[in-house]
Amino acid sequence: MKPQRGWDTPASPTEAQAHGSADELTRYYVSVREQSAQLCEPLEIEDFGVQPMADASPPKWHLAHTTWFFETFILREFVPGYAVFHPKFEYLFNSYYNGVGEPYPRPRRGYLSRPTVAEVMAYREHVDQHMQELLDSADAEDVQARTVLGLHHEQQHQELLLTDLKYNFGNNPLYPAYGGSCADAGESPAALTFTTFDGGIVAVGHNTADGFAFDNELPRHEVLLQPFLLADRLVTNSEFLDFVDDGGYERADLWLSEGWSTVQAAGWQAPLYWVHEDGQWCEYRLDGLHPLQGNLPVVHVSAHEAFAYATWAGLRLPTEFEWEHASNVAVEPGSFVEDGVYHPQAARGSGLGQMFGDVWEWTSSSYGPYPGYAPLPGTLGEYNGKFMSSQLVLRGGSTATPGSHIRASYRNFFYPPDRWQFSGIRLAKHIE
Repeated sequence: MKPQRGWDTPASPTEAQAHGSADELTRYYVSVREQSAQLCEPLEIEDFGVQPMADASPPKWHLAHTTWFFETFILREFVPGYAVFHPKFEYLFNSYYNGVGEPYPRPRRGYLSRPTVAEVMAYREHVDQHMQELLDSADAEDVQARTVLGLHHEQQHQELLLTDLKYNFGNNPLYPAYGGSCADAGESPAALTFTTFDGGIVAVGHNTADGFAFDNELPRHEVLLQPFLLADRLVTNSEFLDFVDDGGYERADLWLSEGWSTVQAAGWQAPLYWVHEDGQWCEYRLDGLHPLQGNLPVVHVSAHEAFAYATWAGLRLPTEFEWEHASNVAVEPGSFVEDGVYHPQAARGSGLGQMFGDVWEWTSSSYGPYPGYAPLPGTLGEYNGKFMSSQLVLRGGSTATPGSHIRASYRNFFYPPDRWQFSGIRLAKHIE
């Protein structure tokens, strides 16, 4: 099951590159850049500069950094005599590319009242004008390839913009609403069922004939899977609430050692954005604070919580290769950012569903290179490879992910304690 294309765009970057059409790539460039601005339309000016924690960034920074990417890696290299918009922006909006220069410290991004939002928008307009002129005149393969990478990079930051904004709003006692909606899903989830997979030698990783992929999805290679069962839907709020009510956060035997230390140090008692108020559990969503809805997927849990829940349930998390192999028979996608609900939805229908969209699904697989992995040449080699340490792989995308951005081989990665992303749980088990 392939996710639906989003925002009614004429073609994805992958398709435009495959067709060799500069017009299609230009249209998609404009579309993706406009999508970032559209996500910011519900914001007040005060929202643009807030950095709610060190791992998050203000909306203003996301808008500027994605623009810096196009200016730094495309315009400065392929447009003779190009004049940068502002010489200090290379320092302020560099994320982690040490080959470009020293970045401004990440935890201090929210300290900057200047440049103003208006100046950042002018920066975007400046770069967009020069990018469109370049795309109209350039047919070089490396220009197209870097533009496609830049578009997928911007789509990553569209999701980060929403997740970081939610951390800001969700930790505000006013619980302000950004937007979206969520239908009442009831309190009793359907009984959990499983799909059987025989295992064997299977191919994983991206097929280069299908167009764009990040370097960490390559090369395609074979792995051996043992027979396994994979849950047909995600773990729900009511199921996770049973874990909470059973003392799940108080039982050291359920947790990995690092996870138990994290629970003790952070004082976790429930998933992020669960609030116990007036004798009941509520959940902050981007449409405000609401009573916890049992049939909706549990979201904003760390890998530590996912492992602990799976142990409590007598099951386990899938490996990333089991997940990828199983995704070939997925029957029903979940919600993406194009749907405008900004929260995972209840499972629909029967069979293996929700594999794409709704929540990023934690796997038990460490994030590392595939056999024969080769990073991108030059400074762009810092995009993924330098982070292949101490993180776990997530699969499938979320309700904050653009649908045209996700694919079966896509490997997201976060540290085990991270839970401000739209991350959830799908269970698996061995076949005896």
